[in-house]
Amino acid sequence: MKKLIALTILFAPAALMAQDAAQQPQVLPPSDQQSPATAAPQDPAERNKMLYSLGFLLGDNLKKQLILDNEDDYKALSQGMRDSLLNKASQTELEAYKPQIIEKYQKDAEIINQKRQAAQQEYMDNFKKEKGVKTLDNGAMIKLSRKGKGKAPKADSTVKVNYEGTLIDGTKFDSSYDRGEAATFKLTDVVPCWTKAIQYMKPGAKAKIVCPADTAYGNRPLGPIAPNSTLVFNVELLEVL
Repeated sequence: MKKLIALTILFAPAALMAQDAAQQPQVLPPSDQQSPATAAPQDPAERNKMLYSLGFLLGDNLKKQLILDNEDDYKALSQGMRDSLLNKASQTELEAYKPQIIEKYQKDAEIINQKRQAAQQEYMDNFKKEKGVKTLDNGAMIKLSRKGKGKAPKADSTVKVNYEGTLIDGTKFDSSYDRGEAATFKLTDVVPCWTKAIQYMKPGAKAKIVCPADTAYGNRPLGPIAPNSTLVFNVELLEVL
């Protein structure tokens, strides 16, 4: 069963992207978000661009799961995909290579995860050293770039904020700025990192908040957020309601 699951994950990046679209990370309660591009491409040039974009995203998904060392690796992989998509006969005995495929996927996944965890720890260590960074008792870190005025919210307060959420490499997964609308939510309804960190802000304050995985989504994958991901938020507290 584990082998079947591994193969399914490896060979279904399109399905994974569909899940990404359906499982957008929600640091806030779900909102009525609309995609800016909903019309299907009509003319051939636009169709080609759409298909190219799909291929690029498929490749981007694959490289998050596999380690390809050189140009020959890329050529062999792309040739196999091309033959399959064109309904050509396989040039290899597929069943004979499935054990090696599963082994590679598992080993590569372990190496990729180890590298990602090391990069995240380095990011947090470096951020912690920056002037003005406060480490909270749950491990979250906050650095105010603007202090704000008035009363700070409590753990059960409702607040209005603008924010942007990214991975440590800058990959953006959520933004109220992009939606053009500030978000309102109760601090009991968000990830623990936010519940704690927002209490250190006053209306008008701006801050960078770094959330270790166990204060965010933990080992749950969510959209573009891999399991055990450190998250970075730039937050502006507009109002305590």
